[in-house]
Amino acid sequence: MAVKKFIVDRIRTNLYDDKKIVFTGWFNPLEKQQGELIAEQGNQKLQLDIEKKRGIEIRQKHIGEPYEINEEVTGTISLPEDWETHGKIQVFHVADGVKEKIITLSVRQIQKIIGSVEYCIDSVKVIEDHLEVIGWALGNRTVELQIQDQRGKAVPFESEQYYRKDLLSTFYELKKDQNAGFRIKVKLAAEDEKARTKEAQSLAIIMQDDRGISRYRVNLGDDDKSPKEMMITGKRIKKAYKYLLHNGLEATVKKSVRRLRHENDFPYDEWRERYEVTAGDLQNQRKTNFEHKIFFSIVIPLYMTNKEYLKEMINSICAQTYGNWELCLADGSGKNSPLTDILEDYTKKDTRIRFCTLEENLGISGNTNAALNMAKGDVIVLADHDDIMPANALYELAKAWNEDSTIDVVYSDEDKISMDGKQYFDPHFKSDFNIDLLCSMNYICHLFAFKKEILEKTGTFRKEFDGAQDYDFILRCCENAKNIHHIPKVLYHWRCHLDSTASNPDSKRYAFEAGRKAVEEHYKRVGISARVEHSEFYGMYRTIYEWQEKPLISILIPNKDHIDDLEKCLNSIRKSDYTNYEIIIIENNSTEEATFSYYKQIESDKIHVVYYEGEFNFSSINNFGASHAKGEYFLLLNNDTEMIHENCMRELLGYCMRTEVGAVGARLYYSDDTIQHAGVVLGFGGIAGHTFIGKSRYDLGYFGRIVCAQDYSAVTAACMMTKRSAFEKVEGLSEELRVAFNDIDYCMKLRRAGYLIVYNPYAELYHFESKSRGLEDTPDKVERFNGEIELFNRKWEKELEKGDPYYNPNLTLDNSDFSLRK
Repeated sequence: MAVKKFIVDRIRTNLYDDKKIVFTGWFNPLEKQQGELIAEQGNQKLQLDIEKKRGIEIRQKHIGEPYEINEEVTGTISLPEDWETHGKIQVFHVADGVKEKIITLSVRQIQKIIGSVEYCIDSVKVIEDHLEVIGWALGNRTVELQIQDQRGKAVPFESEQYYRKDLLSTFYELKKDQNAGFRIKVKLAAEDEKARTKEAQSLAIIMQDDRGISRYRVNLGDDDKSPKEMMITGKRIKKAYKYLLHNGLEATVKKSVRRLRHENDFPYDEWRERYEVTAGDLQNQRKTNFEHKIFFSIVIPLYMTNKEYLKEMINSICAQTYGNWELCLADGSGKNSPLTDILEDYTKKDTRIRFCTLEENLGISGNTNAALNMAKGDVIVLADHDDIMPANALYELAKAWNEDSTIDVVYSDEDKISMDGKQYFDPHFKSDFNIDLLCSMNYICHLFAFKKEILEKTGTFRKEFDGAQDYDFILRCCENAKNIHHIPKVLYHWRCHLDSTASNPDSKRYAFEAGRKAVEEHYKRVGISARVEHSEFYGMYRTIYEWQEKPLISILIPNKDHIDDLEKCLNSIRKSDYTNYEIIIIENNSTEEATFSYYKQIESDKIHVVYYEGEFNFSSINNFGASHAKGEYFLLLNNDTEMIHENCMRELLGYCMRTEVGAVGARLYYSDDTIQHAGVVLGFGGIAGHTFIGKSRYDLGYFGRIVCAQDYSAVTAACMMTKRSAFEKVEGLSEELRVAFNDIDYCMKLRRAGYLIVYNPYAELYHFESKSRGLEDTPDKVERFNGEIELFNRKWEKELEKGDPYYNPNLTLDNSDFSLRK
């Protein structure tokens, strides 16, 4: 099958004019040239109006497509009065004299399009004794709904119809007063689960407007399918077809095989082919003459190393495109070392290679220190005895130091290599320096290089931390470094042993205990009162702060009606093991009498209600609440949240009490125990977005980033603790951002003022998502929302262009799961 130049996403009729056929799609992003679109019926050219839309909304709308879609095309074909007498209608893509057919519609197909109601079923499931169906239906007016049994007899049901703002991006002509969304509930008579399922599947939903009718037969799928699987099956088929049109049959078959094998949608070997340095790049690097000739000492301890691995490691260093280096090898294999002949052979061939043979094995730290004592270079580079450095590794280090001579420490991204050296896998694309992530795990690891002079402050490797000696050393280096630089390139291939801590954690529990002690010692050195515990996952650690002070926390909760949600939120706070708090409920435009009666019931020494007059403005409301607060710390909290554990506030406060921390966010879940928030990354969806949305509550995420405390560019204010002093320093939330991005903007202001923003996964809440305020469900609100996006974009343009320092340019911005950039 030929690859299409234009991909059609949807064909429909205009909602209010059945003489207009509308299609949407996009030009294939792999094609350099966009052609012209024309419509014909027989020999007659039809009027075809083309509109192109670009921007954040388009990126977000098509975020799941195989390639980045930045521009969407809407074509509107005007049908002649006698269109039914002239046969099929066709749309062509024309470029360089080549005419490619992209749409063919018979008269019968057009009649069917006009005579049908557009609809989509988002969810269908049996809940206890009733069937619930959620979706939308669009016609030339609000669609009439009916439920019928298999005999066509009407079945009683309850329904709610509401506006769906998300449909505006596809149905641009949708009127403000037309409620397309629906939630249907049907009482099921059957008593047992199997019979209720059968009863539900005998029903059909009838959707009708003035022009036509559509019918959906309820399908709960097979017994072994989850509701989520059933909902996405149709979408998968559609995506598979579009991928076929994009890429042709061969690529689609390969993709399908990868999915069946549960491989990454974009395999790392393909990523390497696309982005790794070429032979031409390496040749140019060899010709580069840097102003500063950095002399690197590569320091490697040896002990009974596999001879082939040792040769591969040394050969990889000899192949470096930057040549000003020395290799310092300390062999702890003893006087009769089996490695001596190999090492002597290499030293004869290349005078840059030196080794010493130790009388006995001094352990990993002692052997490394012996190699360090040999080093004469300006910069020390650490490596292991059986790993591999790609040919551009030292070049990239030299380049970094030539661009900024103030750098003290450099680290890079890395991947793993199979024992036979043929397969590369498990790439770790890292954050820029992230002290809280480093205290959660040794994410820096390899490649690690530092100015030799820093040893005077840090000291060398310590035997008591063997197993995690590099972790301890990296922590000490980072404590004493003023400028820590990250190179977002794979400059190290870590050979994966079956009995290594990476592949078989139980084999080296002592290493994880050494790591725990290393982090705890770090806190002691920097004067922070904290203890470190093992997390549920090997090699990851949890910090528990032990501050003596117990400052007052002012909890700011904006509220409009929904007292059931508010009560649930308050009850979860009351269970907290931290008791020095006050709650300030910021009332805004409630209309139900029960709400105000409830306020009178709950007001006390700990709970105060203040009244904000004016239309909804999240920033103004919270600033108003803060002006009534007495606490040293503010906890901005949505009324539709529920703290899961009693230690939630203590977890947030622990990090927030550190001098350099400006705000702390939590891990938030939807009611189905999937991730709603685990930090914010700049660039997601074109502006900024939450990480790992929809992942299971129990997932680790990319290299543990769901479950590790770490620094991020921002966190959501659905649950965010911040210092009062920091809040006042940056003048609170920006009130020109009424609804969107005000929390991210606040975090950006804090970062600009020198503060860190921390995500703490051990502060866990349910977030039932904006029940109080409602949806952005009118064109006016949509326009305002888009205006706030533009404002945020202008305000933080440089930061958005530069990219999020706590993410990585090798990872995609089109999904929140940290998958590879395509």
